[in-house]
Parts: sequence; C-alpha cells; structure tokens
Amino acid sequence: MRVVIAGAGSVGRSIARELLSHDHEVVLVDKNPAAMRVAQVPEADWLLADACELSSLEGAEVTEADVVVGATGDDKVNLVFSLLCKTEFGVPRTVARVNNPKNEWMFDGSWGVDVAVSTPRIMTAMVEEAVAVGDLVQIFTFQQSGADLLEVTLPADSVLVGRRVGDVEWPPDTVLACIVRGAMPIAPSVDDTLEAGDELLLVAGGEAEESALQHLLSGDGRAEPQDETPDETPGESPGTDGEVPFEAHVVAPEAPQDDAGPSGR
Repeated sequence: MRVVIAGAGSVGRSIARELLSHDHEVVLVDKNPAAMRVAQVPEADWLLADACELSSLEGAEVTEADVVVGATGDDKVNLVFSLLCKTEFGVPRTVARVNNPKNEWMFDGSWGVDVAVSTPRIMTAMVEEAVAVGDLVQIFTFQQSGADLLEVTLPADSVLVGRRVGDVEWPPDTVLACIVRGAMPIAPSVDDTLEAGDELLLVAGGEAEESALQHLLSGDGRAEPQDETPDETPGESPGTDGEVPFEAHVVAPEAPQDDAGPSGR
C-alpha cells in the first residue's frame, strides 16, 4: 500500500515508521526544511514542498496513493490537503489529524475527510475507559457511517451479570461486538454468560439511542422503561372517571306498608 503523509513532524514520522514496519510504501511531505530529518526515517521517500499546492501533490504522485494522511499541527492544512487529494486526485481514502477539538465538526466528507482522528478525544476516551465502571464510554466514531464504538465495564451489581447474551434485549441498531474478560477477547455467542468485570465493546448505529443502552445497563435489564398501568387516583373508588361503585346504587327494599295506613292518624 502506498501512503502519502503531509507533515514530517514527530506525529508524521511516527506514523511513517509504523507503516514501514508493515511493509508499506511511505512518502513524507513537508514545506519546513527543519522537518526534513531524513536520517530518522531513511526508508521513506521525502519531499520538501507545500502539501496544499497541486504541483507539490503531483510531485508526490498522490494519484498513485491508496491512502493519504494529513498529520500536520495545523487543522487548515490538514483540511485543504484532504480536500485536494479527494477532489483533484481521487484518492480512495483520506485520514486527517484534528488538533483543535473545536474544529472537529469540519472534518467530514464535505472537506474530503474519510476518517478524522482527534487526539484529545481519543485521550479523553482512554482516561474514561480506564476509570469508569458501569458507564458507557465512546471510544471512536466511524466517519463514513456515523456508528460509534462504545465500551462499558460491568460492575458486580449490574443487572446483566449472570445473564446469557442471547437473553439480553439489546436496543435497535446496537450490536455486542466483543467481550473482553481479563486479557482474553471473546467473540460473543448466545450461550455466553456475562460476568462481573467483563468489558463489553458495542457498535451502535448512527440512529441508535445511547440512553436506551444506558438504561439497559443500569436499569431493569430492558432496553426501554416499561410503561405500567397507573394506579387508581387517590380518594377515588374503582370505576370510570371517579364514578361511585355499582354497589352504591343498590336501593334497599322498603318495609311493607300496613293497609290501614300509618297508625295514629
């Protein structure tokens, strides 16, 4: 696979080294001469050029790339680079680094970004995942589909502990993808029993409601709260709209009258 990386700083070089270790072809592009530390990644091809100019991208042979990565420390550069590669050169896959979380909303298909990688968001998710037990943690959002990868660690008092996976009523558009028990990942089957401390990895579609999933995990084990028939209104007897019970309408029979009429008259 051929990968063109815009930005030869520490992030770009680290990505390049990882890709090269997996036998991929890598080109590093940067306009800053100080970033040209070729000796640190000698196996990569280096190009001193502006990644936001069409001539530079032609020189990097972006048309031959399978993936491009905008890895600079400037969100504007990463966006323009992704847009040019996608619209002008038809690169199949674009990945862009998000430096400022406030700019994350722009990193989507309209700017040519297939996958946005927000370092602050990922670090936040990792911190939450490390300390949160019983709460849903959003690990990652798939850019194209909008689906979320969620994680939850089951506490000992969870209503799901001891239940079979097949007996759990998962919310619509939500799939249990993996159970991590200790250091062992488990492909879930309907007969697997959930245990305290299990780490559940779930994929929730873009239309899925996380509130329903949270209720399933912390409520009564159902995806949605169950509506119950309301009790009688206090102070009213059974019946409709507070009507008096049927028995109250029964009239006691009158005592038989003497034919002579009332006595004493």
